[in-house]
Amino acid sequence: MSIPEPIRCPEIKHTQIFINNEFVNSVSGKTFPTINPVNGETITNVQEGDKADVDKAVAVAAKAFELGSPWRRMDASRRGWLLFKFADLVERDIHYLASLETLDCGKPYKNAYGDIVFSLKCIRYYAGWADKIHGKTIPVDGDYFCFTRHEPVGVCGQIIPWNYPIAMFVWKIAPALATGNPIIVKPAEQSPLTALYMGALFKEAGFPAGTVNIIPGYGPTAGAAIANHPNIDKVAFTGSTEIGQLIMQASGVTNLKRVTLELGGKSPNIVFADADMPNAVEWSHEAVMTNMGQCCVAGSRTFVQEDIYDEFVKKSIERAQKRTVGDPYDDNEAGPQIDEDQFGKILALIESGKQQGAKLECGGSRIGDKGYFIQPTVFSGVTDDMRIAKEEIFGPVQQIIKFKTMDEVIARANKTHYGLGAAIFTKDIDKAMTFTQGVRAGTVWVNCYNVVNAQSPFGGFKMSGIGRELGEYGLQQYTEVKNVVMKIPAKNS
Repeated sequence: MSIPEPIRCPEIKHTQIFINNEFVNSVSGKTFPTINPVNGETITNVQEGDKADVDKAVAVAAKAFELGSPWRRMDASRRGWLLFKFADLVERDIHYLASLETLDCGKPYKNAYGDIVFSLKCIRYYAGWADKIHGKTIPVDGDYFCFTRHEPVGVCGQIIPWNYPIAMFVWKIAPALATGNPIIVKPAEQSPLTALYMGALFKEAGFPAGTVNIIPGYGPTAGAAIANHPNIDKVAFTGSTEIGQLIMQASGVTNLKRVTLELGGKSPNIVFADADMPNAVEWSHEAVMTNMGQCCVAGSRTFVQEDIYDEFVKKSIERAQKRTVGDPYDDNEAGPQIDEDQFGKILALIESGKQQGAKLECGGSRIGDKGYFIQPTVFSGVTDDMRIAKEEIFGPVQQIIKFKTMDEVIARANKTHYGLGAAIFTKDIDKAMTFTQGVRAGTVWVNCYNVVNAQSPFGGFKMSGIGRELGEYGLQQYTEVKNVVMKIPAKNS
């Protein structure tokens, strides 16, 4: 795939709240800065939404959902056509959007471009589903005709994170709109710019007013207002487990919202002695280093069988030291961490690893004196009780842990309250299948890592979440099943 050179200073076109197909200022008039993580400087100020703005968005979304409204009367095939049109507009502006994403969150430009390519597949996948969502006819006892309808849930609040702003935006909006729901999206305060630009594309595509609303703001204000709103029927959230628990609690206070949560992880990545070593080293490196380690499903517990442990550590150090970190507009593998808070948390956890006895093999420090760059870091000699082996670091820090047997490593892999992803590297299919059945995780990869597709489901066990995104399973989170039973008249004699 040929990627055009980035726009290094993309124009900031939208900084207002998007409600009812219009860009407007916040009710309070407040703004907040969005920061360039490369240098810590303000890119621009964005209108700060809060409860009053959420109330406005809910009102217009509810109106868009009323029987007889253009959105509710729209043919399902037409909804799909609008999503196809939206995808075409995103593809038209992919160069600008990727450049803007890089500016706002520090993601390497080539990765931002790749995220949008994946997002286009996701939008078009759900566009194709729009007129294929249907219920069943069910043979029931007695003289009755029974069938089910799969109807939209209603007004959906969607709260997205900063690590994959465009991809997470699309994961939320595409199935919700395909199934006929109006939506209110709150992008992360660290990375709101591409989501706001998407608002203009929804309007250009022809979505009816009120169908899509985008409210930038902070979690404790705008996010909490969505979670607590009595007229929001469903909330979808991607982010930390701690915030997910708060959203779950709020969902039952003013009404009983449907909730899907895609939360944190501390995913085990298991390398057996019979694995293809170069393949396992490279996939394991990317499993934890991709996107500067800012990935919920990062393979951050790298378990390596004792027979090959020393060799694997050596090659992992070599790979980490070759990883290029720098200006995300240049051809680097990694850019900065998202913000100062995350930057400080990662360095503190690295320090805890050293203090608790893990061996710092390479990295472990900041790069330069400006921005939030951290060296790719590798620890060996890590034990299960260390903080770096238990807590989600969300940074470029690989912890390599030694194991002996299959039974042992399955038990240790499962000894966590997370359960988002897992992987195994082996040439033995019996080992692969044993581990796949034994590990408690929403996705298990065999001889690869973090392979995600629009067609297959993604989500977690245990404290890593509720529900699934992507694939046909993702549609189920946005529909209610209505049972209809009709009396069949008795035959006249």
